[in-house]
Amino acid sequence: MSRIYKAFEDKKAFIGFLTAGDPTLGKTEEFVLEMERAGASLIEIGVPFSDPIADGPVIQEANIRSLSAGCTMDGIFEVVISIREKTEIPLVFLAYLNTIYKYGYEKFCGRCEECGVDGVIIPDLPFEEKEEILPAASKCGIDIITMVAPTSRERIEMVVKEATGFIYVVSSMGVTGARSEITMDVGEIVGIIRSVTDTPTAIGFGINTKEQVADYSAIADGVIIGSAIVRIIAEYGEEAGPELRKYVEEMVSGIAHA
Repeated sequence: MSRIYKAFEDKKAFIGFLTAGDPTLGKTEEFVLEMERAGASLIEIGVPFSDPIADGPVIQEANIRSLSAGCTMDGIFEVVISIREKTEIPLVFLAYLNTIYKYGYEKFCGRCEECGVDGVIIPDLPFEEKEEILPAASKCGIDIITMVAPTSRERIEMVVKEATGFIYVVSSMGVTGARSEITMDVGEIVGIIRSVTDTPTAIGFGINTKEQVADYSAIADGVIIGSAIVRIIAEYGEEAGPELRKYVEEMVSGIAHA
């Protein structure tokens, strides 16, 4: 039974996102563990990239801070090894395809397996091109997390048919970032997905309040919060740990019961 499966087993999952190396790789480890203590079921670790096209200003700026501080892919793997010595919480990378391509698909997936990474979200990987990396990922037991966008309605059944890990349901058009209101009918999208597969669904993009967590965890199997967490790190820097824990505890308290 995979760690990702266990994150959704008999409960709704709260998924927190942070950018690796912001403000330092040592603090990334601390912040991951704080979010777990606060009740997070799974952590997304963003691999910093110079052109993160799916991300809004908050995460773009975190990428710049991390890269400027000298964060590297090998450094991130070393942090994951250290995290794995302390916890079995599922860990999923969010990485852009060029980063993985330059590192080498087989080498990247092999390192994920060695270090204890459970899956990878690749926001700029077209469905039609997933076969580039899927063989290497499957060989190493790494889930390539499927993303379903609001514009995907006609393609949902095809896209999710063989999805593994969990399915990332994008709640809004545009880039990541906290929103006061989400207008897309994500309930319809989740319904279509569930008619095709039992793979869990998690809604992300824009969620940042306890009320939104309650609403969307009632629809899906989990919720994802990224920009609001990254904003706390930007504000408090190396002292962000207690604030992160307090915020995640509040968000987790809004999770609907399974």
